[in-house]
Amino acid sequence: MKLKIFSDRRCLPEGIGHSVMLYPFWGKNPEDPRSPESGRFDRFVEKGSSFFEMSSLMDADFAVMPPPWERVMQSDAARSLANSFAEKAKQVGKRLIIFFCSDSDQDVSFENAVVFRTSLYHSKRKPNEFAMPAWSEDFVEKYLGAKLPVRPKREKPVVGFCGYAHTLEVRLGRTVKDILRRGAGLARITKRTDAVSSKSAPGHVIRAKALRLLSRSPLVRTNFIIRHRFLGGALLPNGREDPVLMHRVRLEYVHNMVESDYILCARGAGNFSYRLYETLCCGRIPVFINTDCVLPYDVDIEWKKYCVWVDESELPLIAEKLANFHSNLSPQDFGHLQHECRRLWEQWLSPEGFFFNFYRHFWRVEREP
Repeated sequence: MKLKIFSDRRCLPEGIGHSVMLYPFWGKNPEDPRSPESGRFDRFVEKGSSFFEMSSLMDADFAVMPPPWERVMQSDAARSLANSFAEKAKQVGKRLIIFFCSDSDQDVSFENAVVFRTSLYHSKRKPNEFAMPAWSEDFVEKYLGAKLPVRPKREKPVVGFCGYAHTLEVRLGRTVKDILRRGAGLARITKRTDAVSSKSAPGHVIRAKALRLLSRSPLVRTNFIIRHRFLGGALLPNGREDPVLMHRVRLEYVHNMVESDYILCARGAGNFSYRLYETLCCGRIPVFINTDCVLPYDVDIEWKKYCVWVDESELPLIAEKLANFHSNLSPQDFGHLQHECRRLWEQWLSPEGFFFNFYRHFWRVEREP
């Protein structure tokens, strides 16, 4: 189903980029070609006009807020333009699409809005809110020669993690040499420009506790690289990235992932995990800690088929749940699931996959009384 969308460049504040959904029509926002993430939306730019077409406001199915909401929050001028655009859509009875890629769970209060956000709590979710993926580059295409490396099944599952964990929370005893190997590396985080929910602090505690429990269990093998700084120190004081260091730690992050069977995926500052989507992109099986999360296309995707699903209350059982999940897979099933994880990312969670299926939200919203 091809949706007709409307937006208005005049409501885009000076110096603020536009939402990804508009890239096929307005072009991409400027990118640093040295950044590992450059080019991550190229396929969507090529295909997006087959999913959507621009139209007048009166003919449109939806009006798309020109800037993403995390940018609107930066200034009064941006808020004023956003309010004006929202009112224009409301006056003609059109739904308003807003994208909010941020750690924040702050409310977006437009009665005619459908909000797509990365950070969302199931217990507080409103009927007009949906989860969206956090997007990175395609790791398989960019770093692995476009070929998915499939691991054979071993007796014990190998669980990996490369990223930031609060040093005061991680007490890993005899495994510390294994965990600290290979020096500096990458923790995948969101660049935050807005206020973050007070619920964000436990994220690092949850992650560290899971690492500690897994490292102490005889049921699993661990492949952990703990970072003590975000982005392995590649994030400079001015908010920009050191491109050389960023590339190096990115490679190490990817290699840790593909050299593991399962990857620990837990929330960070926001109630979502970049690592979840990157793990699926690499055809690896997430060990997903559910902290009252909402995942993209939760009505369409049977998420527990693709993950070792661990509710936060079950965290002390994380190693047992992982070992049981692994033992119930035949060698053939284990290889097949790696391909299915990659396919899930390609068809539903990559930028082009997410927007290809975007009409499904439209159907559901229109059926509301």
